[in-house]
Parts: sequence; C-alpha cells; structure tokens
Amino acid sequence: MCGIAGIITLNSNNLSLDKLKLMTDTIAHRGPDGEGQWIDETGTVGLAHRRLSIIDLHSSADQPMHFLDRYSIVFNGEIYNYLELKEVLLQRGYSFRTKSDTEILLALYDYKKDTFLTDLDGMFAFAIWDKVEKTLFCARDRFGEKPFFYYQDNESFYFASEMKALWSIGIPKKPNEKQIFLYLGYGAQNDVQNQSHTFYSNIYQLEPSHCFILEKNKIHHKRKYWDIDLNYRNENISLEEARSTFSELFSLSIKRRLRSDVSVGSSLSGGLDSSSIVTLIDKIKPESQIQKTFSARFEGFIRDEGKYMEMVIARNKVEPHYVFLTPELLNQRLDQVAYHQEEPFGSTSVIAQWEVMKLAKDNNVTVLLDGQGADEILAGYGHFFYNYYSSLMLHDKKELDNQKQHYFNLYGQKYDYGRNLMLHSYFPKLRKNIRTTKNKLIQPDYFKQFNSEFLSSYKDIPYGSGFVTDLNKALYSNTFNGGLQNLLRYADRNSMAHGREVRLPFLSHKLVEFVFSLPDNMKLHNGWTKFILRDSMNSVLPHEICWRKEKVGFEPPKYKSIMLDLVDESKSILTKKGIIKKTADLKDLDWEYYQISNLYK
Repeated sequence: MCGIAGIITLNSNNLSLDKLKLMTDTIAHRGPDGEGQWIDETGTVGLAHRRLSIIDLHSSADQPMHFLDRYSIVFNGEIYNYLELKEVLLQRGYSFRTKSDTEILLALYDYKKDTFLTDLDGMFAFAIWDKVEKTLFCARDRFGEKPFFYYQDNESFYFASEMKALWSIGIPKKPNEKQIFLYLGYGAQNDVQNQSHTFYSNIYQLEPSHCFILEKNKIHHKRKYWDIDLNYRNENISLEEARSTFSELFSLSIKRRLRSDVSVGSSLSGGLDSSSIVTLIDKIKPESQIQKTFSARFEGFIRDEGKYMEMVIARNKVEPHYVFLTPELLNQRLDQVAYHQEEPFGSTSVIAQWEVMKLAKDNNVTVLLDGQGADEILAGYGHFFYNYYSSLMLHDKKELDNQKQHYFNLYGQKYDYGRNLMLHSYFPKLRKNIRTTKNKLIQPDYFKQFNSEFLSSYKDIPYGSGFVTDLNKALYSNTFNGGLQNLLRYADRNSMAHGREVRLPFLSHKLVEFVFSLPDNMKLHNGWTKFILRDSMNSVLPHEICWRKEKVGFEPPKYKSIMLDLVDESKSILTKKGIIKKTADLKDLDWEYYQISNLYK
C-alpha cells in the first residue's frame, strides 16, 4: 500500500525531480517507509512513489520498479493471489529478483498485456510505462478500493493517489459547481451519470474496473475490463450448496488477505460482518498468534456496541483495543479529517473510523481486515426489502404475501414501504420523470437555499430516483454507483493518513460474482438480511450476533456540539461564492455547508 504520482509530458521543461518529489512529499503519509522518483532518459516520463512496506520489506522491492529494461511501474495496493500467479510465471520462464507482488505485476503485464487484469485478486491503482511502445498503461481495481486521480492539459498528463499531490505543483484547485449543486440539492456525493467526475473541475478519477493507455498525451482504449453479469442467476442451487461455496470463497478471501510480512489485525464493530471476519481469522491463524482488534466505543450511548464486541472477544484468542470517542475529540479532529478526505464525507462516523486507524498505528499494527462491502453485496440495509418486494409484486404476488407475513412475524410490524410501492413497481419511468427537475412538478425543498443565479445554471440537470424493481440491480447500484464508493474513499484516506492498510474480504471478486448469482431469497429471506452469511456463520458466531435483528452500522451519537463554531464561517464562504442565499436557514444542512466550504480553502 503506497502513494503514487507521475508526469508524462511532451515538453521536458514541465518535468523535474523536484516537481516529482513535491508531489510525493505531499502524500508522504501514504508511504512512510521510503520514497523514489525517476525520470527516463528522454526527460519526458517521470514516476514517483511513497512506500508502505507490506510484502517483501527489502529495499530491492522499492519503487519505481523496472523490469526487463523495458517496463517501469508505480503501484499502490496489494495483489493477494501473487504467489499463485508467480508459480504460473515461473513455469513460463520468468525469473524474479524480489519477493514482491509488484514484480509479479510487471512480469504478468509483459506476458499477457492488458488482459492480465482479470487474473488479479486484489486492490490496486498503478501505472506502467513501456519504453518500447512509449505508452503508459493505467488501471484501477474492480471496486475502486484504491484511488487514481489525473489532470491533463495540452502538453502533459499528471496523476496521483490524492488530489493534494496535483495541487502541490500548481494544478488549479477549482471546485466543481455542478457537483456542489447535486450534493446540496440531493445529497449526492458522486455524479452517477459520469463517475470520472470529482468535486474539482478538470480533475478526474479513473473509474473502478477501468483501464486505459496514454500515448502522445492522449488517452486511448479506455475500457471496463470487468463487470457483474446481472442476467445470470443460478435458481437451481440448493441452500446447502450455496452455504458450502460461500464459506469456501469467504475463507479463501480471508486467507489471502492475511498474507503479509508485517502485523495484521482487524476492525471490530460488534456487528455481523466484522465479527465473522474476526472469528474466521481466529480459526485460520496459527494457534500461537493472538489477533489484535480495534474498535470505537461511545460511552453512555444507547447504541454503543461494546457488549457484542465482548461476545466475539470471549470466543476467540483476541487482544482488544478501544478508543472512546467524545464530542471534544470529534471536534478536534474535524478539520484534519476533512483535509485528508479532500471531498465531502458523510458524518462523524468517518472521524470515528479515523480514530480506529490511529489506534492501530499506536499499537504497531500495519494491516487491518475490515467488513466493508457486505451490506452492499448481501443486502444488509433494510431499504433493500423495498426492491425485493417490488420485484415480487410484479412476478410473484403469492410469495410477496408470504414474505411480508414472515417479516411481520419476525419484527412484530409490517414492513413500512410507504404508499409508493405501486408507483415504484408499475411506473418506475413515470416516477423518474416526475422527479426530474426539468418537469418542475416536484422540486426539492433544498432548492430554496440556492442563490437564484446559481440555481438557474444547474436546476435543469436531470436527477431521477434511481429506484429499480430488481434486488440485484439495486445491490449493483449501491456497490458501484452509490454508498460503497463513498465508504471506500473514507477508508482509504483514513487508513493511509496513518500509514495503515485496510483489506476487505467481502470484496473478493469471485465471492461477489457468486453472491450476485444467488436467488434473491438467499440474500433476503423471511425478513432476514444477509441470509447466506448468517446461515454460513451460524455454527461459529454467538447467536445474539448471527441472528441479531437490528441494524446499527458504524453509528456514533449525533453530537450537536460538533462544528457549531464553524457554521457561520461556512455559510459566509458559500454566500460570497454566490452558491446560497444570505438568508439561507436550513439548519439540517449545517454539516453540508461545512463540507462544501472546505473545497474553497
């Protein structure tokens, strides 16, 4: 896990070692164990790197790394199946001077060129310079765990792991007003119409599962190299077969993500997902090892998860570590977290996660396994019942009645899907047209906050509800277009700010492909969310955790004292920028105003 940067230019005057070093100095937190800058013999290709040593701690594995006197790479991430890939390459006659996964990437690229991406089980963002073809090959992992930002002008292409590295060398920091409108008007942290967009104009991100080739300062052959087949569903699989395959894939994912030459621990929230990972690690690791866990606690808060954490700890050989959060601590960290996040973040839960990463650093644990991704791929949120029941309404009303009854039996109340289920199910396009601002029949109350000139520039941007009457499509949207993308960004910036690495076993692509192939009723079943995970972990988790009904998530108290002194300053900035009215009085947007005002600082 590292920080990468680079400049490819048609004009050698735009490139220098000092410039590359300035970029990597700005993201030194991502790689505290070493640095490297390199410029090729033409003076037009520059690559730079900050290293966090995880696999092969020797200096021979430093980057930029060169291979066969042809390829040069800067790589951020981990290839979890690098040992299996190495065996294949050895059989093909390749030899290696390091034990790193970085060298495996270079050899595999030489062997298979860009088709090698489908062989990788990992999280990654990298750039490979081919001095023979004079091309730069750039790629990002399937889910977008690792970032890749870039900026381009007439002469040069710049890229980096974080945007602050681009700003450090004079690339304009100009907020993207369209994205600001979508955020303040609809709460959208991503442009679902174009995921390459960021909150800054002309700074783009390479989308998850995408790659491209840069040649003569032009991007060619940009493509999506992997996707979920939403048309494939194995309706004939038995629950026993599904349980067996899920358990096998999940365990393999954890085993591979434990590969490390430094200490590995776990985040533990007390919920189903993190408890499953901690428990399986305890069964996989050598008996002599004690697993360290790291948790955020909220003393005196009704939703503090401490009692569930203790249940997991009591069953496993675990050394627990806690950080107890207070309003004062959260307020103290707010600006620091905002600096590292670079773009708006959702709530104080992101600051809580920051403290967990700091706790791991303080206890010398470099790698943390975490449960992110499970809710999105396994239908862990209650709103997914809405999609599931809408599908049943269209295709199997008898089963809909059956599932609604099971839900009532489990929770003692009917599922509250409001009065719009019929409209969602039978007329989804009509509803989307109604919600589109061009129609003007329904415009959000939040539009009242905007300066009239600012609103006139963006009010006609189409923004539909995104509702789908298909569970898998809803899961897909949440995974690739919605909430998970935000969570992955939070985790990357928070962990890397402390020189820590987060690994996510639920985001093994083979596991994800399998989950999407399962029938809906193995994800949502008789009122239970994430049913196949619960069923698989039934014999090893405490019953109170495995079959816990309420969904808490990583939720801190809603401290009212947070950032109160920053609200007036934030509103003043946005008023001066002509975004909101001076009289804007939407107190529930104080957090959002603070987030957007940071873009201008």
